[in-house]
Amino acid sequence: MNEPLAHLVSHFPDIFTGLAVLLGGLAAGLVVRFVIFAGLRAYDRREDSVLARSLARHLRMASAWFLPVLAISLLLPLVPLPPRPFEVLRRFIEFTLILTFAWGLIKTLDVFQDLVQLRYQLGSPDNLRVRKLFTQLQFLKKLAASLVAFVAVGLVLMSFETVRRLGTGLLTSAGIASVIVGFAAQRSISNLLAGFQIAFTQPIRIDDVLVVEGEWGRVEEITFTYVVLSIWDERRLVLPLNYFIEKPFQNWTRTSARLTGTVFLQTDYTVPVDALRAELRRLLEATPLWDERVCVLQVTDSKERTLELRALVSAANASALWDLRCAVREGLVAFLQRNFPGSLPRMRAEVDGPPVVGATV
Repeated sequence: MNEPLAHLVSHFPDIFTGLAVLLGGLAAGLVVRFVIFAGLRAYDRREDSVLARSLARHLRMASAWFLPVLAISLLLPLVPLPPRPFEVLRRFIEFTLILTFAWGLIKTLDVFQDLVQLRYQLGSPDNLRVRKLFTQLQFLKKLAASLVAFVAVGLVLMSFETVRRLGTGLLTSAGIASVIVGFAAQRSISNLLAGFQIAFTQPIRIDDVLVVEGEWGRVEEITFTYVVLSIWDERRLVLPLNYFIEKPFQNWTRTSARLTGTVFLQTDYTVPVDALRAELRRLLEATPLWDERVCVLQVTDSKERTLELRALVSAANASALWDLRCAVREGLVAFLQRNFPGSLPRMRAEVDGPPVVGATV
């Protein structure tokens, strides 16, 4: 058994030496990765570090490829191969190193985003400044990731002589090519420019409350080409970026999340408005949904059979305002039912008595 193996090694010593170098580099990279992430876990257990947890979560897979490839590239000059096979191996290692490094850079953007989210909480009551920051951050993150991927793929492709010659030919005919590409990518370029405009002028922001196409929802995601609106009933409305540049829409949280809402009641003319106004004040003071800004009850219309009463109430955000309006409506109706049932809408009719027998007309 040992004689055939010794014979094989004696005839192909360079192959086994090369395999040993490559496997040694692979093992060295995996050991370095294990040590780094073990240190991050230990540091996180001791300090409860968000940075350590984020690095471990986002860079775990990318580092499993990048560090071994980096170690192999450092040991590559030790591989005893003829020039042509060595050049093929070198090119392959170089391409893999570029792509894995780009992958790691893109995942590092997620780590940066985690740190920003730790510093600025989107769920805070007055989050206007945070929503502005997150809108710009999301767009810049996607732009940076696209640029990194584009540069990485470009470096790989430009290392081929054929691709370089093709690129030189395209540059010589750049005028014609730019016109053709401009017509073909008109909508894409328009959406990209709209994305820049939305990110920095901010007609909409992440977590803004919008009314679009008759739907009420929150801005969940802004990409290069479209906006995702999370509707209140858990549907998703997807709209192109150009929509928010070219068409009107309602933004309920443009300058502040605070809102004022209405509650309408139809009552009889005998309704005690002052008592109902006092009950509105009592209901608002008893609920944490009210932000203590607006409490108004007015008679806004007098119809043929009913009075129209409008209550104005305010809350810190749209969700709280919706719950507050429902609670006020229920409370005022229950108050009338309990204390002034005659003030609820009713139909009045006058009924003539039976005709008198023998009466002359």
